[in-house]
Order: sequence, then C-alpha cells, then structure tokens
Amino acid sequence: MARKLIVLAAAGAVAATLAAGCGSEPEETPTACQTGSTDYIRILARAPEGVAFDDGTTISECLVPEQSGGELATVGEEMVAAATVLNAQARDAPTSLAAVQLGYLVGAVENGSEGIHADLVRRLNSAARFTPGGGLLPAEFERTFGQGYSAGLETG
Repeated sequence: MARKLIVLAAAGAVAATLAAGCGSEPEETPTACQTGSTDYIRILARAPEGVAFDDGTTISECLVPEQSGGELATVGEEMVAAATVLNAQARDAPTSLAAVQLGYLVGAVENGSEGIHADLVRRLNSAARFTPGGGLLPAEFERTFGQGYSAGLETG
C-alpha cells in the first residue's frame, strides 16, 4: 500500500511539473492587429511588397504563441472577413491585385501560425478559396494568388 502511494505521489508530481510548463501565460496580441478587416485590407494594398501596420507589425506577428482564445478569435474574425472581401473581388478579376493580396494574407498567416492557429488557417483558406457552388477557381487566380502567397510566407 505504501509503495502504491509513493508511485501515485511521484506521478502527481510529474503531472504538476508538466502542467506548469504547459500552462504559461498567454502572450498579448500586438495592438495594431486588434483592428477591423478594413485595416487589414488597407495594409494589404502594399502586397506583394512589405506589408505591415503603421507601427511596423507584420500580419504574421499578429499570431503569437500561447495567444489567448479571445484575442485569437477577434484577430481571426477580422482576417477571415478581409479574406472574404478579397475573395469576392478576386473571383471577379482573377489576375487583379485582390488575388495577390488574398494570397499574401494566407501566406503571412501560415508563416506566423503554430498549433493553436490551425483552425484559423483552415478557416482562412476556406474563405480565400470560396467559390459559389463549390467549383474550382481559374488557373489565372491560382497563379496570381500564388505570387502573393509566396511573398506572404517570406515577408508576411
């Protein structure tokens, strides 16, 4: 019985140590990122060149490790809203700047994402590649989107 208690106590100590390491404080999302979708669209007008908010914060820096759920939801909602607007514009003009901007946004988010951001990456990709009726986007869109995507991965 005593041996069983020692094993249980040791297991509890290990679990507590692991939990303490995993439960670190959430990092704060940069203030510039906590803005509306129109601000994301505004800064994406610079794509595929260096896209950043007025304070120099890049889109990838909006996704921080251990980000709080509330801040991630707020930032993610605005990013998806921006992607939805850009997707509609890019479907109307597949070789337009909107397709480049959309690709840049997706690439930048993937550049800054970690495990906790996986759902946002999926939602953003869905909004970026939406087509009414579920059809495929034209090859022109894919090429133009890809230019922005590459730049977003690199500098986003």
